[in-house]
Amino acid sequence: MSFKGIAASDGIAIAKVFRLEEPNLTVDPHEITDVDAEIVRFEEAIKKTVVDLEAIKIKAAANLGEEEAMVFDAHINMVNDPEIREQTLAKVKEGLVNVAWAFDSVANGFVAMFEAMDDEYFRERAADIKDIKKRMLSHLLGVPLNDPSTINEEVVVVAYDLTPSDTAQLNRNFVKGFATNIGGRTSHSAIMARSLEIPAIVGMGTILEDTTDGQLIILDGLDGVIIPDPTDAQIAEYEAKIADFKAMKEELKKLKDEPTITKDGHRVELAANIGTPEDAKGATANGAEGVGLYRTEFLYMDRNELPTEEEQFVAYKEVLEEMKDKPVIVRTLDIGGDKELPYLQLPHEMNPFLGYRALRICLDRKDLFRTQLRALLRASVYGKLYVMFPMVAVLNEFRDAKQALLEAKAELIAEGIEVSEDIQIGMMVEIPSAAVLADQFAKEVDFFSIGTNDLIQYSMAADRMSEKVAYLYQPYNPSILRLIKMVIDASHKEGKWTGMCGEMGGDTMAIPLLLGMGLDEFSMSASSILAARKQIGNLSKKEMEEMAEKALNMSTVEEVMALVEASAK
Repeated sequence: MSFKGIAASDGIAIAKVFRLEEPNLTVDPHEITDVDAEIVRFEEAIKKTVVDLEAIKIKAAANLGEEEAMVFDAHINMVNDPEIREQTLAKVKEGLVNVAWAFDSVANGFVAMFEAMDDEYFRERAADIKDIKKRMLSHLLGVPLNDPSTINEEVVVVAYDLTPSDTAQLNRNFVKGFATNIGGRTSHSAIMARSLEIPAIVGMGTILEDTTDGQLIILDGLDGVIIPDPTDAQIAEYEAKIADFKAMKEELKKLKDEPTITKDGHRVELAANIGTPEDAKGATANGAEGVGLYRTEFLYMDRNELPTEEEQFVAYKEVLEEMKDKPVIVRTLDIGGDKELPYLQLPHEMNPFLGYRALRICLDRKDLFRTQLRALLRASVYGKLYVMFPMVAVLNEFRDAKQALLEAKAELIAEGIEVSEDIQIGMMVEIPSAAVLADQFAKEVDFFSIGTNDLIQYSMAADRMSEKVAYLYQPYNPSILRLIKMVIDASHKEGKWTGMCGEMGGDTMAIPLLLGMGLDEFSMSASSILAARKQIGNLSKKEMEEMAEKALNMSTVEEVMALVEASAK
C-alpha cells in the first residue's frame, strides 16, 4: 500500500514518523463587559507574538539562511498591521464580543481573500496569515503550540500543514523530510523544504490520519509517494535510489554556470519567476540566465497605502544589481481580479477577472502608473531592465502604456536623472485577442512573454479554480499549442523574441513541445532551472520540431500527451 501526493521538494527519506498535530485553537464568541481588558489582552498577545517571531527568525537564519529568514519580517509586519488591529477592535467594541473571536474572524477574512486569488503565488500567502493567526490565538487562549525544534532523532515530520514558523524550526540534521495533508508547490512549506534541501510531499489528503508515531516509512519526494511499513527489499531499493539521487544532484550543480543548449546546438534562455527582491538571490544560486517575471504586486500588498516611488526604486534596484548584466523582466502592476488592494477601493464587479484590472487600472490611474514607471526607469541604470505590460487586449493599450513610459523617461531626463537607453518594452500575451493579433503587436513590441495561466482559462472559458471545470484546464490542448505557436512565429517574423512566464514554462512535459515550437526563453521557479537545463541538453531541436508539428495537427489533449510520453521513452 502507498499514498500519493504532490512532489514539492526532491529527494528520498527513510525514517520514522513524527506526527506534528495542531492544538485545539477553536474559539467561540461570547459577550464581554470589560472592553478595555480585551484590548489589553490583544496588545499583550501582539507583543508576545512578535517576541516569538523574532526568536524564530534567528533560528531560521541559522537553519535556512538570512534570505529565507526575512519572511518573518513580513509576519511581524502582519501582526502589527493597523488594518487587522482596527478591524479586530472595532468588532470587540461594536459587538461587545471577546477579542479572541474577533481576531479569529478578521484573520479568516484575510485568509479567504488570499485563497480566492487566481495567482498561485499569492494564493499560497494565505498560509502566512494562518501562521500568525495560530500564534496569536495560542497567546489569546493560553494554549501552548507544538515545538518542532525539540525533535532530536531522525524522523519524517507528518502534519496537516506546516507553517513557515514550523519549517523554520526544523533541524535538517534530524528532519529528513515531511509530508502534509494540504499545500501546493508554491506554499511556504514547499519553498522552505527546497531551501533546506529535504524531500517533501504536500496535498496528501489524510496522511496525518493514515500514519502513526514511530511508524517506519519511505518518503519519495521525486514521485510524490509514501510507502508505510516498507519491506527489506523496498528499503534496499530506495537506498540505491538515494545514492543515485545524490549523484544526480552533484551532476546538476555542474550546470549552474553553463548555457542552455540542445544536443544539436540550439541555445535557449532559462530565467526565474520571482516575487520579491530576496527571490533574486535564489535565481542566481540556481543558475538563472535572467528574471523572466518579476511580480511587483508584493510591494503593494499587506499595507494600507500605495508604495512610494522611493520604496519601489529600492526594490527594483536590488534585483537589477543582484542579476548584474542578466535581463530582468519587470511586470508592471497586476492587481484587480483576484488581487484586491482594499485601500484602492476598486469597484465591485460581477466578473472581476474580465473587468477593471492590471493595465486597465494603470491606464486609468495615471498617477499610480507614473510612480511605478519613474521608479523602474530610475533603477534601470543598475542593470538590464525590461518592462512588460500585463493584460493587454488591444493594440492601443500597449501604445498608451508605452507612451506613458516614454513620457516618464523624458520627465526624469529633464530633471537631470540618468535613465538607461537600452530598455526593452514588451507585453504579456494572456488574452486570446492578443495572441490572434500577435503579427500586428509584433511590429511594435520588443518581446512577448506568454502568460499561460490566464491564456488557457480565457481560451477554454474555464475558471481553473473551479473543480467542476478543472478538466478543461489543458495546457497541451492543440488549440492552446496553436495560439502559442502563432505568437512565437509572429515575433520571429519581425526579428523579436518570445518567452513564457506561466506555469507551463517549467513543465517537463511542455518543455519538449515549446522547444519544438521555437520558444526563446523559459521562465520558471528557480529550483526547476538546473533540471530543465539538463532536460533541454538531452533534446534535439530538430526532433522536437517534428514532434511539435505532429502535436499541432492533433485533435485532443490526450493524443498530445501520449505523443510526448512516447517521445520521452
